[in-house]
Amino acid sequence: MSLTNRQILLDNRPTGEPSVANFKLVETPVSALADGEVLVRNHYLSLDPYMRGRMNDSKSYAQPQPLGEVMIGGTVGEVVESRNSHFKAGDKVVGMGGWQEYQRVDANQRGVLQKVDTTHIPLSAYLGAVGMPGVTGWYGLVKIITPKAGETVVVSAASGAVGGAVGQLAKARGCRVVGIAGGPDKCGQVVSELGFDACIDYKAHPDLKSLSRALKEACPDGIDGYFENVGGMILDAVMLRCNAFSRIAFCGMISGYNGDPIPMTNPSLILVNRMKLEGFIVSEHMGVWPEALKELGALVATGQLKYRETVAEGIASAPEAFLGLLKGKNFGKQLVKLV
Repeated sequence: MSLTNRQILLDNRPTGEPSVANFKLVETPVSALADGEVLVRNHYLSLDPYMRGRMNDSKSYAQPQPLGEVMIGGTVGEVVESRNSHFKAGDKVVGMGGWQEYQRVDANQRGVLQKVDTTHIPLSAYLGAVGMPGVTGWYGLVKIITPKAGETVVVSAASGAVGGAVGQLAKARGCRVVGIAGGPDKCGQVVSELGFDACIDYKAHPDLKSLSRALKEACPDGIDGYFENVGGMILDAVMLRCNAFSRIAFCGMISGYNGDPIPMTNPSLILVNRMKLEGFIVSEHMGVWPEALKELGALVATGQLKYRETVAEGIASAPEAFLGLLKGKNFGKQLVKLV
Protein backbone atom coordinates (compact mmCIF):
# COMPACT_ATOMS: atom_id res chain seq x y z
CA MET A 1 0.00 0.00 0.00
CA SER A 2 1.44 3.37 -1.00
CA LEU A 3 1.56 6.10 1.64
CA THR A 4 1.30 9.85 1.20
CA ASN A 5 3.25 12.18 3.46
CA ARG A 6 1.91 15.65 4.17
CA GLN A 7 4.61 18.18 4.99
CA ILE A 8 4.90 21.86 5.90
CA LEU A 9 7.77 23.66 4.13
CA LEU A 10 9.25 27.09 4.75
CA ASP A 11 8.23 28.73 1.47
CA ASN A 12 9.65 32.23 2.02
CA ARG A 13 11.28 34.21 4.81
CA PRO A 14 9.30 36.64 6.96
CA THR A 15 9.93 40.36 6.99
CA GLY A 16 9.19 41.36 10.55
CA GLU A 17 6.30 39.39 12.00
CA PRO A 18 5.78 35.97 10.36
CA SER A 19 2.48 34.85 8.83
CA VAL A 20 0.89 31.69 7.45
CA ALA A 21 1.96 32.88 3.98
CA ASN A 22 5.57 31.97 4.89
CA PHE A 23 4.63 28.28 4.91
CA LYS A 24 3.46 25.79 2.30
CA LEU A 25 1.63 22.46 2.70
CA VAL A 26 2.69 19.77 0.22
CA GLU A 27 2.01 16.07 -0.32
CA THR A 28 4.72 13.62 -1.32
CA PRO A 29 4.76 9.83 -1.71
CA VAL A 30 6.62 7.78 0.91
CA SER A 31 9.31 5.84 -0.93
CA ALA A 32 10.57 2.36 -0.07
CA LEU A 33 13.10 2.00 2.73
CA ALA A 34 16.77 1.28 2.14
CA ASP A 35 18.79 -1.05 4.36
CA GLY A 36 19.32 0.50 7.79
CA GLU A 37 16.33 2.83 7.52
CA VAL A 38 13.11 2.97 9.52
CA LEU A 39 9.80 4.64 8.76
CA VAL A 40 8.19 6.53 11.61
CA ARG A 41 4.59 7.72 11.77
CA ASN A 42 4.83 10.91 13.77
CA HIS A 43 2.15 11.20 16.47
CA TYR A 44 3.01 14.65 17.84
CA LEU A 45 5.00 17.60 16.53
CA SER A 46 6.68 20.08 18.86
CA LEU A 47 6.37 23.83 18.25
CA ASP A 48 9.03 25.96 19.97
CA PRO A 49 10.05 29.64 20.00
CA TYR A 50 13.56 28.91 18.68
CA MET A 51 11.99 28.06 15.30
CA ARG A 52 11.23 31.73 14.75
CA GLY A 53 14.93 32.66 14.75
CA ARG A 54 15.76 29.92 12.27
CA MET A 55 13.24 31.32 9.79
CA ASN A 56 15.58 34.30 9.28
CA ASP A 57 18.57 34.15 6.97
CA SER A 58 20.91 35.63 9.55
CA LYS A 59 23.86 34.55 11.64
CA SER A 60 22.90 32.80 14.85
CA TYR A 61 23.85 29.79 16.97
CA ALA A 62 22.14 27.50 14.44
CA GLN A 63 21.95 27.42 10.66
CA PRO A 64 18.86 29.07 9.09
CA GLN A 65 15.98 26.85 8.07
CA PRO A 66 16.49 26.19 4.33
CA LEU A 67 13.75 27.42 2.01
CA GLY A 68 11.68 24.75 0.31
CA GLU A 69 12.47 22.14 2.95
CA VAL A 70 10.44 20.62 5.77
CA MET A 71 10.34 22.87 8.83
CA ILE A 72 12.63 21.61 11.55
CA GLY A 73 11.04 20.34 14.75
CA GLY A 74 11.03 17.65 17.39
CA THR A 75 8.64 14.73 16.99
CA VAL A 76 7.47 11.62 18.81
CA GLY A 77 5.91 8.69 17.03
CA GLU A 78 5.85 5.00 16.28
CA VAL A 79 7.99 2.87 13.99
CA VAL A 80 5.69 1.43 11.33
CA GLU A 81 8.35 -0.29 9.20
CA SER A 82 11.98 -1.14 9.87
CA ARG A 83 14.98 -2.35 7.94
CA ASN A 84 17.25 -1.78 10.92
CA SER A 85 18.02 -4.43 13.55
CA HIS A 86 17.88 -1.89 16.40
CA PHE A 87 14.25 -0.93 15.77
CA LYS A 88 11.06 -2.86 15.18
CA ALA A 89 7.52 -1.93 14.25
CA GLY A 90 5.67 -0.66 17.29
CA ASP A 91 8.68 0.99 18.96
CA LYS A 92 7.87 4.45 20.35
CA VAL A 93 10.56 6.94 19.40
CA VAL A 94 11.59 10.57 19.70
CA GLY A 95 13.59 12.48 17.10
CA MET A 96 13.74 15.59 14.93
CA GLY A 97 11.22 14.50 12.32
CA GLY A 98 10.09 18.01 11.40
CA TRP A 99 6.67 19.29 10.37
CA GLN A 100 5.48 16.16 8.57
CA GLU A 101 3.38 13.06 9.15
CA TYR A 102 6.02 10.47 8.26
CA GLN A 103 9.79 10.44 8.42
CA ARG A 104 12.35 8.12 6.89
CA VAL A 105 15.36 7.82 9.15
CA ASP A 106 18.79 6.31 8.61
CA ALA A 107 18.81 4.73 12.06
CA ASN A 108 22.48 3.76 11.76
CA GLN A 109 23.26 7.41 12.57
CA ARG A 110 23.76 7.49 16.30
CA GLY A 111 21.32 9.60 18.25
CA VAL A 112 18.94 10.57 15.43
CA LEU A 113 16.21 8.36 16.88
CA GLN A 114 15.74 7.34 20.51
CA LYS A 115 13.39 4.69 21.88
CA VAL A 116 11.24 5.87 24.79
CA ASP A 117 9.25 4.04 27.44
CA THR A 118 5.60 5.09 27.66
CA THR A 119 4.70 2.82 30.57
CA HIS A 120 4.63 5.65 33.11
CA ILE A 121 5.30 8.71 30.93
CA PRO A 122 2.92 9.74 28.12
CA LEU A 123 4.48 9.85 24.66
CA SER A 124 3.75 13.56 24.25
CA ALA A 125 5.67 14.41 27.44
CA TYR A 126 8.91 13.49 25.68
CA LEU A 127 8.49 16.71 23.69
CA GLY A 128 7.89 18.79 26.81
CA ALA A 129 8.56 18.11 30.48
CA VAL A 130 10.74 15.05 29.77
CA GLY A 131 12.23 16.46 26.59
CA MET A 132 14.12 19.48 25.32
CA PRO A 133 12.01 22.11 27.18
CA GLY A 134 12.35 20.27 30.49
CA VAL A 135 16.11 19.83 30.08
CA THR A 136 16.41 23.49 29.05
CA GLY A 137 14.72 24.58 32.27
CA TRP A 138 16.77 22.14 34.34
CA TYR A 139 20.09 23.28 32.88
CA GLY A 140 19.45 27.00 33.28
CA LEU A 141 18.28 26.56 36.85
CA VAL A 142 20.67 23.90 38.14
CA LYS A 143 23.85 24.79 36.27
CA ILE A 144 23.61 28.60 35.95
CA ILE A 145 21.27 29.93 38.63
CA THR A 146 22.42 27.23 41.12
CA PRO A 147 19.66 28.06 43.63
CA LYS A 148 19.97 27.64 47.36
CA ALA A 149 17.06 26.95 49.71
CA GLY A 150 15.48 30.20 50.85
CA GLU A 151 16.49 32.20 47.78
CA THR A 152 14.02 33.89 45.45
CA VAL A 153 13.87 32.78 41.82
CA VAL A 154 11.86 34.65 39.17
CA VAL A 155 10.78 33.03 35.89
CA SER A 156 9.44 34.87 32.84
CA ALA A 157 7.05 33.09 30.44
CA ALA A 158 6.17 31.09 33.53
CA SER A 159 3.16 29.35 31.98
CA GLY A 160 5.23 27.94 29.10
CA ALA A 161 6.76 24.48 28.90
CA VAL A 162 10.22 25.69 29.97
CA GLY A 163 9.13 28.24 32.57
CA GLY A 164 6.70 25.87 34.27
CA ALA A 165 9.44 23.28 34.72
CA VAL A 166 11.92 25.85 36.06
CA GLY A 167 9.51 27.04 38.74
CA GLN A 168 8.64 23.57 39.98
CA LEU A 169 12.28 22.47 40.04
CA ALA A 170 13.16 25.61 42.03
CA LYS A 171 10.31 24.96 44.50
CA ALA A 172 11.61 21.41 44.98
CA ARG A 173 14.94 22.97 45.99
CA GLY A 174 13.33 25.13 48.66
CA CYS A 175 13.14 28.45 46.83
CA ARG A 176 10.51 31.15 46.78
CA VAL A 177 9.37 31.18 43.16
CA VAL A 178 7.70 34.09 41.38
CA GLY A 179 6.45 33.79 37.81
CA ILE A 180 5.72 36.41 35.17
CA ALA A 181 3.01 35.55 32.64
CA GLY A 182 0.41 37.23 30.45
CA GLY A 183 -3.14 37.49 31.77
CA PRO A 184 -4.95 36.67 35.02
CA ASP A 185 -5.95 33.17 33.89
CA LYS A 186 -2.39 32.11 33.20
CA CYS A 187 -1.12 33.70 36.41
CA GLY A 188 -3.82 32.00 38.46
CA GLN A 189 -2.98 28.61 36.99
CA VAL A 190 0.76 29.13 37.46
CA VAL A 191 0.10 29.50 41.19
CA SER A 192 -2.72 26.99 41.68
CA GLU A 193 -1.57 24.23 39.32
CA LEU A 194 2.19 24.61 39.13
CA GLY A 195 2.74 25.67 42.73
CA PHE A 196 4.51 29.01 42.27
CA ASP A 197 4.36 31.33 45.31
CA ALA A 198 3.18 34.25 43.17
CA CYS A 199 2.76 35.24 39.54
CA ILE A 200 2.76 38.74 38.06
CA ASP A 201 0.58 39.60 35.08
CA TYR A 202 2.86 41.70 32.89
CA LYS A 203 -0.15 42.85 30.86
CA ALA A 204 -1.47 44.62 33.96
CA HIS A 205 1.88 46.39 34.39
CA PRO A 206 2.67 47.95 30.99
CA ASP A 207 5.54 50.20 32.11
CA LEU A 208 8.84 49.71 33.91
CA LYS A 209 7.84 51.52 37.09
CA SER A 210 4.63 49.53 37.53
CA LEU A 211 6.24 46.16 36.83
CA SER A 212 9.16 46.94 39.14
CA ARG A 213 6.72 47.83 41.92
CA ALA A 214 4.87 44.54 41.43
CA LEU A 215 8.15 42.63 41.60
CA LYS A 216 9.09 44.44 44.82
CA GLU A 217 5.81 43.33 46.40
CA ALA A 218 6.17 39.72 45.20
CA CYS A 219 9.89 39.51 46.06
CA PRO A 220 10.29 41.34 49.41
CA ASP A 221 13.80 39.90 49.88
CA GLY A 222 14.90 40.81 46.36
CA ILE A 223 15.72 38.43 43.49
CA ASP A 224 18.60 35.96 43.63
CA GLY A 225 18.02 34.08 40.38
CA TYR A 226 16.18 34.88 37.17
CA PHE A 227 15.35 32.58 34.25
CA GLU A 228 15.01 34.80 31.19
CA ASN A 229 12.73 33.90 28.28
CA VAL A 230 11.55 37.33 27.16
CA GLY A 231 14.00 40.25 27.47
CA GLY A 232 13.07 43.91 27.02
CA MET A 233 11.23 45.76 29.76
CA ILE A 234 10.73 42.60 31.81
CA LEU A 235 14.49 42.10 32.05
CA ASP A 236 14.96 45.74 33.01
CA ALA A 237 12.36 45.47 35.78
CA VAL A 238 13.87 42.28 37.18
CA MET A 239 17.38 43.76 37.20
CA LEU A 240 16.15 46.69 39.31
CA ARG A 241 15.15 44.20 42.02
CA CYS A 242 18.13 41.83 41.80
CA ASN A 243 20.32 41.26 44.82
CA ALA A 244 24.09 41.33 44.96
CA PHE A 245 25.60 38.22 43.39
CA SER A 246 22.35 37.35 41.61
CA ARG A 247 22.43 35.03 38.59
CA ILE A 248 20.50 35.29 35.32
CA ALA A 249 20.18 32.39 32.87
CA PHE A 250 19.40 33.66 29.37
CA CYS A 251 17.30 31.07 27.54
CA GLY A 252 15.25 33.18 25.12
CA MET A 253 14.60 36.80 24.14
CA ILE A 254 11.24 36.46 22.46
CA SER A 255 10.58 40.21 22.60
CA GLY A 256 13.19 40.65 19.88
CA TYR A 257 12.44 37.68 17.62
CA ASN A 258 10.86 39.86 14.91
CA GLY A 259 13.95 42.04 14.63
CA ASP A 260 13.04 44.76 17.14
CA PRO A 261 16.02 46.08 19.15
CA ILE A 262 15.98 45.17 22.83
CA PRO A 263 18.44 47.47 24.61
CA MET A 264 19.20 47.09 28.31
CA THR A 265 18.23 50.18 30.32
CA ASN A 266 20.60 49.87 33.29
CA PRO A 267 23.63 47.72 32.40
CA SER A 268 25.57 49.35 35.25
CA LEU A 269 23.56 47.13 37.62
CA ILE A 270 25.60 44.16 36.38
CA LEU A 271 28.69 45.73 37.92
CA VAL A 272 27.06 47.29 40.98
CA ASN A 273 25.44 43.99 41.99
CA ARG A 274 28.29 41.76 40.72
CA MET A 275 25.73 39.83 38.71
CA LYS A 276 26.37 36.69 36.68
CA LEU A 277 24.66 36.68 33.28
CA GLU A 278 25.00 33.61 31.08
CA GLY A 279 23.30 32.60 27.87
CA PHE A 280 23.07 28.96 26.91
CA ILE A 281 21.89 26.59 24.18
CA VAL A 282 20.86 23.30 25.74
CA SER A 283 21.91 21.20 22.73
CA GLU A 284 25.51 22.20 23.46
CA HIS A 285 25.36 20.46 26.83
CA MET A 286 24.37 16.92 25.90
CA GLY A 287 26.54 15.53 28.70
CA VAL A 288 24.03 16.65 31.35
CA TRP A 289 20.92 15.35 29.57
CA PRO A 290 20.94 11.91 31.26
CA GLU A 291 21.12 13.53 34.72
CA ALA A 292 18.38 16.01 33.86
CA LEU A 293 16.09 13.44 32.23
CA LYS A 294 16.48 11.09 35.18
CA GLU A 295 15.13 13.73 37.58
CA LEU A 296 12.47 15.03 35.19
CA GLY A 297 11.26 11.54 34.26
CA ALA A 298 10.95 10.48 37.89
CA LEU A 299 9.02 13.65 38.79
CA VAL A 300 6.61 13.29 35.86
CA ALA A 301 6.10 9.54 36.41
CA THR A 302 5.20 10.13 40.07
CA GLY A 303 2.99 13.14 39.37
CA GLN A 304 5.25 15.57 41.20
CA LEU A 305 6.01 17.67 38.12
CA LYS A 306 2.84 19.12 36.63
CA TYR A 307 2.61 20.23 33.03
CA ARG A 308 0.03 21.42 30.56
CA GLU A 309 -0.26 20.89 26.84
CA THR A 310 -1.98 23.01 24.22
CA VAL A 311 -2.77 20.71 21.30
CA ALA A 312 -3.61 21.70 17.72
CA GLU A 313 -5.14 19.02 15.48
CA GLY A 314 -3.59 17.98 12.17
CA ILE A 315 -0.49 18.96 10.22
CA ALA A 316 -2.32 21.81 8.42
CA SER A 317 -2.87 23.56 11.78
CA ALA A 318 0.87 23.86 12.52
CA PRO A 319 1.51 27.35 11.06
CA GLU A 320 -1.41 29.00 12.87
CA ALA A 321 -0.51 27.19 16.11
CA PHE A 322 3.09 28.34 15.77
CA LEU A 323 2.07 31.98 15.26
CA GLY A 324 -0.19 31.68 18.30
CA LEU A 325 2.74 30.37 20.35
CA LEU A 326 4.79 33.44 19.46
CA LYS A 327 1.94 35.61 20.73
CA GLY A 328 1.57 33.65 23.96
CA LYS A 329 -1.78 32.07 23.14
CA ASN A 330 -0.69 28.65 24.45
CA PHE A 331 -0.53 27.42 28.03
CA GLY A 332 2.30 24.97 28.60
CA LYS A 333 3.74 22.93 25.76
CA GLN A 334 2.42 23.66 22.27
CA LEU A 335 1.96 20.47 20.27
CA VAL A 336 0.39 19.43 17.00
CA LYS A 337 -1.37 16.06 17.12
CA LEU A 338 -0.87 14.17 13.89
CA VAL A 339 -2.62 10.85 14.66
